Amino acid sequence: MGRAKRQDRHYPKRLGEKLLYIRTVLGLSQNGMIKRLGSPESLLGTSISGYERGEREPPLLVLLEYARIAGVCVDYLLDDAINLPKKLPGTPRHQKYKQSSVS
Repeated sequence: MGRAKRQDRHYPKRLGEKLLYIRTVLGLSQNGMIKRLGSPESLLGTSISGYERGEREPPLLVLLEYARIAGVCVDYLLDDAINLPKKLPGTPRHQKYKQSSVS
């Protein structure tokens, strides 16, 4: 369901490259990636392709799932200054913190 990419200087320039890297390092086809993402109804192979080419902006929950699949924090995807680890899945930095329920 991703939208067309924002024409915004704050949009991560390397996001598409990182999403492609995750998929290829994990040895997944575009359809395989869709299955790993939980097969959202609105997600098609063309969506994945658009994300990877930087033509479309993935929804936040899709980015979150990419990060979980890669075993990294979302900031690894969004921050152009941070490189993804060579070995995936990695170990997210936030894993050391316990999740707490919000009341």
